[in-house]
Amino acid sequence: MRQRFSSYLLVALLLSSTVLVTGCAAVATPIYGGLYTEVQAPLQVTPSEDTGDLKEGRAMAESYLGLIATGDASIRAAMEDGGITEVVYVDYESTSILGLYATFTVVVYGR
Repeated sequence: MRQRFSSYLLVALLLSSTVLVTGCAAVATPIYGGLYTEVQAPLQVTPSEDTGDLKEGRAMAESYLGLIATGDASIRAAMEDGGITEVVYVDYESTSILGLYATFTVVVYGR
């Protein structure tokens, strides 16, 4: 009886830990690594014939322990950062370390 209770307790702890960890510092990403995630991916493309000499602007938001999130990762903030008035394409980068610290960066390319 005692071993059965210990087994149930262990399963309950594992399930609750999983729920807590997956809720922490999650970022948008096409794939997710439970221990570490570092991904770059496309977000938006505006058709353009000329993609030479593009400016780059970045905007980032951060999350700590899934409890505090701050920053402006909007396309508009990235445009202002790069002095861009015409967007050609937008990528994003996301990083997560153990679900404790995460960043989401929008990268805008344009003129």
